[in-house]
Amino acid sequence: MIPILGLILGLIIGILMPFSIPSEYSTYVAVGILAVFDTVFGGVVAVLQGRFNIKVFLSGFFGNSLLAMALAYIGDQMGLPLYMAAIFAFGNRLFDNFATIRRLTLDKYTKKGK
Repeated sequence: MIPILGLILGLIIGILMPFSIPSEYSTYVAVGILAVFDTVFGGVVAVLQGRFNIKVFLSGFFGNSLLAMALAYIGDQMGLPLYMAAIFAFGNRLFDNFATIRRLTLDKYTKKGK
């Protein structure tokens, strides 16, 4: 319930506050957001599997975001698109986690229906 309230509050704040991100930071923010989505989907999988741990979730939330943004920054300094590695890794895991969520949810409701 608390994550849903946090999501709703975040959406309301994001919609009501006029804030724009400078274009030079857009890569960092995009990679950070992708890392956060990966962590959230991983947390949902852990909840559905009954193995959620808040310490693991929070360390992944902040660690993944910082690592992804640091990788993008280092790549910018070197003139290489290293952020693409983070996009590939997080994007792949995001789709894997979504598939797992879908399967676990379908299994749960299929077993209830029988």
